[in-house]
Amino acid sequence: MNLRDTPEEAAFRAELRTWLDENLPEERRGRRGGEQRFGDDFGRDWSRKLYEAGYAGLTWPKEYGGAGAPYSFQAIFYEEMARAQAPSHVGVIGLGMAGPTIMAHGTEEQKQAHLSKILSAEEIWCQGFSEPGAGSDLAAARTRMERRGDVFLVNGQKVWSSFAHIADWCILIGLSDPEAPRYKGLSYMIVDMHSPGVEVRPLRQITGEAEFNEIFFTDVEVPAENLLAEEGQGWQVAMTTLLHERGTLGFALTAALEVGVDRLIEVARERANGDAVARDRVAQEWIELQALRYTNYRSLGTYQRTGIPGPEGSAIKLRWSEQNQRMTKLGRELLGAEGILDDGWWHYQQLRSRGNTIEAGTSEVLRNIVAERVLGLPKGR
Repeated sequence: MNLRDTPEEAAFRAELRTWLDENLPEERRGRRGGEQRFGDDFGRDWSRKLYEAGYAGLTWPKEYGGAGAPYSFQAIFYEEMARAQAPSHVGVIGLGMAGPTIMAHGTEEQKQAHLSKILSAEEIWCQGFSEPGAGSDLAAARTRMERRGDVFLVNGQKVWSSFAHIADWCILIGLSDPEAPRYKGLSYMIVDMHSPGVEVRPLRQITGEAEFNEIFFTDVEVPAENLLAEEGQGWQVAMTTLLHERGTLGFALTAALEVGVDRLIEVARERANGDAVARDRVAQEWIELQALRYTNYRSLGTYQRTGIPGPEGSAIKLRWSEQNQRMTKLGRELLGAEGILDDGWWHYQQLRSRGNTIEAGTSEVLRNIVAERVLGLPKGR
């Protein structure tokens, strides 16, 4: 892995920086995220701008409206967006999960119906995977998908679904054959969120915001043509989704973490000059950041060689989530009471970071993935 930009990558990075400087309003930089992503129409307008400039779906094939760019360009895009503290495309679930899954497993009709609208943010997608009784154990999903001729009748509940309250479509996994062995009875379909029987309830978090949602399905009729792949192949399709979720996401997470570490260093310069222990703790966070960065490059190298995201993405997400909790806690400690009383940034980030080790796979599940698929240890069950 060459750690320096190629001439083509350097040109793309410079072009993107210039575009961000010219198009991103200063008052929209550095907003803390969370529920603010949904507060007004700017998210969709900004997403449309990204699409029109060619930055949405960078690695998607040109035949589906993407740029056909190498994966390294997507990594650079994440880095520069985070460093500019720019809001992300509001269709992150569609771009990073639903879209690649439809490309891999969808029919030509499904591709034509949805892919271009995902890129332009005309359609917003959410994910219906986790359940209250199953958590991150996808194979334990109990949302029922009962075949009734040309439709499936869907009943069940999903939880921790970002964007569900504004979503047009949902990628949903559920149990279509309760008698089948584990992993074999699951099916995967796309569900119109405006269908009768779909109810979304926001979940209030420790930050005071309602950023995630529960989704309730009550006798929701879904056309059989909305299946992705064949009935009973939901586990295999879901693995495509989850691998893409963590494919190049590590670059976005690491770049955002770098913004936080840089801010932490500034706080330490003001508050910890005479505290050797605190300075050592800050230095450790910088070292951990560099280790995470190089792990991203190794993961990207695998992605470039194979075209398939590897399980290394699980290790990156695991380490990032735990470091972000540690880093934001240290920032709060260094500021003392002012960590709450200043602009509230460190206080909010510390509270929000508590969800990092739950969302996109709990730390416990990710440790199992790393143990089994990266280290080759025996399966836990």
